[in-house]
Amino acid sequence: MLTFEEKKAIIDTFPQLVAKEVSLKRVNYHFEESLYEKTVVVYHLHPNGNGFVFVGDLPGYAADSKGLVNIRDFSETDLRAVIADSIRYLSDKAEDEVIEQEELVKETEWRNREGQVLVLANEDELWNVYVGMNLEESFESFKEAERYLTEEGFRPQSK
Repeated sequence: MLTFEEKKAIIDTFPQLVAKEVSLKRVNYHFEESLYEKTVVVYHLHPNGNGFVFVGDLPGYAADSKGLVNIRDFSETDLRAVIADSIRYLSDKAEDEVIEQEELVKETEWRNREGQVLVLANEDELWNVYVGMNLEESFESFKEAERYLTEEGFRPQSK
């Protein structure tokens, strides 16, 4: 398990986050550029090494009812990944805005945490998912394609 100091050092490598001390020597880290009212990424990082990261309803995380996942036993790699996912989650546009934007775009890249890339392309009234040049799946709507990609652990990449 990483110590409090090790976790702080890792979190401090994210320049987007601002540390704010709270009671009992705990520290919260805020993402001030959040597109949502929610700005806390790391919640109550405690000197005993316990703490939480906000992941909302992201797939792949066992979050509590507040959208928080406990990071007590996270490795450095896992901690970096969950923080990066949280920042991306809080900086994505609202679902309706994304859909409107994506319907205007003919092709977007989606990546998972392992770095695998899928391409979502709007072709002939279908939304096709490609792995390289190979067709993986086809959907009748952007919403269906988005749901599939999200369930498989992929997130849209900003241009």
